[in-house]
Amino acid sequence: MQRHYIALLLILSSVATLSLRAWSHHAFSAEFDANAPVTLRGKITKIEWINPHAWIHLETMADDGTVTSWMVEGGTPNTLLRRGLNKNSLPIGSDVVVRGYQSKDASCKPACKANGRDVAFKDGTKVFMGTSGTGAPQDGSDPREN
Repeated sequence: MQRHYIALLLILSSVATLSLRAWSHHAFSAEFDANAPVTLRGKITKIEWINPHAWIHLETMADDGTVTSWMVEGGTPNTLLRRGLNKNSLPIGSDVVVRGYQSKDASCKPACKANGRDVAFKDGTKVFMGTSGTGAPQDGSDPREN
């Protein structure tokens, strides 16, 4: 009887863990709009090097001087490291250009959100920062696309 109880607890624990992972790692189309591409030019204000997605926070300035805060989702920290990005390559205050797709909720509260496809630096270096296989559009950003 005790074996069955332990086995049941292990199964329930596994199901709960898998459910939490599935919930926290969403498909592109669940949150972002493939028909709303954005190109953001701005300064990095914060980096969140966390799983399941890293986030680059930046501020953009419109021609009229209006500043907009953006949260740009990237791939996992491990994936970004393999592509050559790390915390030191994204210093606060750096000017970058990020191409991506805006979130379906365009309310921009507390900040506008986007899924980043690539990030370009002042020296011309461009790095794919998106996630693959999540339903994001094949837009030529991912070097593994055909």
